[in-house]
Amino acid sequence: MTRYEKKIFNIINTSHSHMTIDEIYNTLKKEEPKVVLATVYNNVNKLVQSGKIAKLSIEGQIDRYDKTLKHDHLICSVCGKISDYSFTDLTAKLEEELGEVIEGYDLRIRYVCPDCRK
Repeated sequence: MTRYEKKIFNIINTSHSHMTIDEIYNTLKKEEPKVVLATVYNNVNKLVQSGKIAKLSIEGQIDRYDKTLKHDHLICSVCGKISDYSFTDLTAKLEEELGEVIEGYDLRIRYVCPDCRK
């Protein structure tokens, strides 16, 4: 991993949010003032392609980046807030129903968050 890849990887893996490219760039720029946005894009794409981080694409929203630690997402249909949640792993059940080996899955639950329900 290059210096920038390592720093971006650490930024994403220590974040408690699902960061956009701009948020990653602004965080990295504090430590590396000479970094340019294209460098962040290139290194984020390398990290996604190598499976070290995950790209979270949700219709109508800007792409976000996340750790690869297995977890699921709750997405508010009103404000778009994304929250992590760990449901029971469904791999064995899905494999049994499909009769196929599952490499992984991405569970996204749409709901209305507590703030929007108020």
